[in-house]
Amino acid sequence: MIRSELIQKIADENPHLFQRDVERIVNAIFEEIIEALSRGDRVELRGFGAFSVKKRDARTGRNPRTGESVEVEEKHVPFFKTGKLLRDRLNGNA
Repeated sequence: MIRSELIQKIADENPHLFQRDVERIVNAIFEEIIEALSRGDRVELRGFGAFSVKKRDARTGRNPRTGESVEVEEKHVPFFKTGKLLRDRLNGNA
C-alpha cells in the first residue's frame, strides 16, 4: 500500500471527512514521525511497532564490481521493530 492508497482508504471509510483533510492528517502524522526520528527520538505506536534510529559505525567495505576496498562513513539509519499485536496478526494468532 502506498500513501495515496492509504489516504483513499481512510477517506472511503470516513465519508464525513474531505479527502484533502484526510491527506493533511496523514501527511502531518508522517511529518511528525520524520521530525521525531531526525531529533533522535523514538516513536512508538502501541500494538503496531516502534520507529527508532540506529547508528552504523564507519567501516571498510568492498566495491562488488572491482573488489576495491572503500571506506564507508558512519551513518544513522531508521529502524522499525514490530509490536506484539502486529506480529500475532501476521502469524494468525489473533
